[in-house]
Amino acid sequence: MVYTELSTFSGYWLPKLEAELCALLSNDEPAVACHYDMMRYHLGWLDEQLRPHDFPAGKRVRPLFCLLACAEVGGDPAQALPAAAALELLHNFSLIHDDIEDGDAMRRHRPTVWKVWGMPQAINVGDGMFTLAYTAMQRLACRGVAAETTLMALDLFTQACQALTEGQHLDMKFEACPEVKVAEYMRMIEGKTAALAGASIAIGALVGGATPQQVSALHCFGRSVGCVFQIQDDILGIWGDPKVTGKAVGNDLLRRKKSLPILHALHHPQIGAQFADLLAAAPEPEQLTSVLALLEQAETRAFAEAQLQRQHEIGLSALTEALGEQGADSALLAFATGLLHRQA
Repeated sequence: MVYTELSTFSGYWLPKLEAELCALLSNDEPAVACHYDMMRYHLGWLDEQLRPHDFPAGKRVRPLFCLLACAEVGGDPAQALPAAAALELLHNFSLIHDDIEDGDAMRRHRPTVWKVWGMPQAINVGDGMFTLAYTAMQRLACRGVAAETTLMALDLFTQACQALTEGQHLDMKFEACPEVKVAEYMRMIEGKTAALAGASIAIGALVGGATPQQVSALHCFGRSVGCVFQIQDDILGIWGDPKVTGKAVGNDLLRRKKSLPILHALHHPQIGAQFADLLAAAPEPEQLTSVLALLEQAETRAFAEAQLQRQHEIGLSALTEALGEQGADSALLAFATGLLHRQA
C-alpha cells in the first residue's frame, strides 16, 4: 500500500473516528455540560468560551495505527473504531494530567485545561476522559466483536494504562534525580510512549482477526515505533528547525530536559563534566553555540540517530514476522517510516 493509499485511508477513517469520539462525549444534561465541554476544548473542538471551533487536535497517531493494523490483517476497521477512540481518549487523558504534573501552561499553542479552569477541574476532566476510554472499549460488542476478543483487547488496553503510569512516574522521578542513565531513560519511554503505540497496533490486529503470533509480533512492532517516535522527538528538541517545530533552537537544552541526547552527553567520558557544568548553569540562548559544539564533539546526534535506527530495525523484523512479504508494502510500515522522518 503506497502513501497515496495511506492518505486515502486516513481521509476516509479519521472523520469516522471523530464521529465516534463525538458520540462518546455527547451529554445533554445541562448540569454537567461544562465537564464534557472541557474535554471538547482539549480535543480542539471548542474555544475558551466553549464556542465551536476547529483547532489543531494532534496527529491521531494511535487510533490510526489501530485502524491500519485491523485492515492489514484482513479485518474491517469499522469494527475497531471504538478501540481507536478509546486509545485516543487514553492518550489525551494522559496529556491533561501531564500538563498539570509538568506545570505546562500551553499545549498546541492554546492554554491548557488546568490553566483555564484550574487544577481540580482539570484533574477531574482527565479522570472523566479516562473513564470514557473504557466506555469506548466496551462498545466493541456493538460492532460485532466477540466477547472473548473484547476481553482480550481490554486486557491489552489495561496493561497499556498501567505502563503509562509507570512511565510517567519515572519521568517525574528523573526530574529530581541528579543522575539518570540511558538505560533508565529507555525504560521510561517504553512505558510512557512505546506501550500505548504497541497496544494500539496489537488491539487493532486482534479485532481484525490476527493470530496470537501476529498480535504478539505487531505488539513488538508498535513498541519499537513508539520508541522511534520519542527518540525523534528528542532529536528535534535540540536540532529541529524552529520554523517547523515552533520551538526555540535547542529548546530541550534551554529547558535542561533529560532527553536521550542530553543523557548521552552527560555520561560521555570526554565532555561529560564540562557539559554538566554548562547545563547546571542554565544556558542562555547566546551560549547554545558552545553547548552544541560539545554535543558535536561527543557525536551525540549520531548516537541518538543510531538508537533510532536500531529501534526501527527491530520494528521491521517484527513486522516481517507478523505479515511476511506483505510487510514490505504495508501501510503500517509507510506510516511508521513517515514518523521516522518527520520534522515536527
